Amino acid sequence: MWPRMDGLRVLEFGTPGDLRTRLTNLVLAGDKTATAGLLTLDYEGEGEEVEHVGEHLVVVDDTGARATEVEITRVELTPFAAVTWEFAQAEGEGFESIEHWREAHRRYWAGHGHEIDDSSTVVCLWFRVVAGSGEETS
Repeated sequence: MWPRMDGLRVLEFGTPGDLRTRLTNLVLAGDKTATAGLLTLDYEGEGEEVEHVGEHLVVVDDTGARATEVEITRVELTPFAAVTWEFAQAEGEGFESIEHWREAHRRYWAGHGHEIDDSSTVVCLWFRVVAGSGEETS
């Protein structure tokens, strides 16, 4: 199960350390408006349902403190080979091409012990920031 904060599921970007700090900062700057998860690893392996449009999640920083709150605006379950360039750009991480996105994500997931193939299901989430650190949603 994912952690909960203020009754909402917690969204942690990347792995703790520099990666999480960089990705959280991209969200706070408005540059990162999407993120990818692996259905078998991040959902089935954790016993969690896929997010739904309108759901709010608490984004935490590297210390586990609340960084912001986001609202899910779009959800797509997509085979790895069919993830679009539109989505890769929305991740806001400076990918140069869809091939660059695929290479980076294969490497990331392999580093967590999950080899993926073109048919592996990726959960593509789009979101918008609805509250900053310590702020209430309106």
